[in-house]
Amino acid sequence: MSDHTARIDHVVLWVSDPIGSAEFYERILGTQPVRLAEFAAGQVSFPSVRLNEDTIIDLMPQTMAEHMKMLPGADKSAGHPVNHVCVALPADAFDALLARLVEGEVPISEISHDSFGARGPAKRSFYFRDPDGNVFEARHYD
Repeated sequence: MSDHTARIDHVVLWVSDPIGSAEFYERILGTQPVRLAEFAAGQVSFPSVRLNEDTIIDLMPQTMAEHMKMLPGADKSAGHPVNHVCVALPADAFDALLARLVEGEVPISEISHDSFGARGPAKRSFYFRDPDGNVFEARHYD
C-alpha cells in the first residue's frame, strides 16, 4: 500500500546534550529513543526520538553546526529560534503529559481553549520548554 499523504517526517532541534534531551522526551513526552546507543558509542552524529510511526525529532548537537553545509549559511542555524513545535495528542495522552510535566516541575503555560491548528480549533492546548529552551505546544482536538 502506498500512502502519498503529505506529513511531517522529522523536525531537527539544536540541543546541548542529546542524551539528556532524549531522556527528557522519553520521560515527559513518551517518545521512544532512536539511535541513542549508537550516538553514545560515537557511531552516528545525532540521535532521534520517535513521536509516532511517521514522525521523529532529531536531537542535533550544537557542536555539529559547523558541519551544516547543505545550503549557504546553514551552519549559522544553531541557536536560531523556532517559535514552537506542536504535538497533537488524544485527550488521555494530553492529560497524562500535563500530569508528567507538573510532577516533573516543568513550567507550563495556562491552558488555552479553541486555539486554531491543522484540524481546526483545539479543545485544549498549553506550552512548555525542553531543557534547551525549545518551545512545544501540546493540544488535543477530541
